[in-house]
Amino acid sequence: MTRYVILALVAIGTIFNAGAKDIINLGDNYSYVVITDDFKKVSSKELTPPVVEELLKQYPTSKLGAVYKNSKGEFKLIMVLKSGTRRTVYIDSYGNWFKKN
Repeated sequence: MTRYVILALVAIGTIFNAGAKDIINLGDNYSYVVITDDFKKVSSKELTPPVVEELLKQYPTSKLGAVYKNSKGEFKLIMVLKSGTRRTVYIDSYGNWFKKN
């Protein structure tokens, strides 16, 4: 039964396109998978000029709520729209928007 749980967790990680997976063995019959996203919170000072330009173009009335960066130099941005709604968007360091699966 443990094997099915691990396979289900690995499948979930695949569906959400998780960045890193660690399998932790808790003994003979128990294991689980820890799925982490490799985006780390950083200062807005790390945003490149092309990213800032795109933000000003696409979100002129929004505020930047949080900035995260991964090892590939891609940014995950939490934008606070004028209505108060939060939107998560992804952009590379060259100012190219992309969707995270």
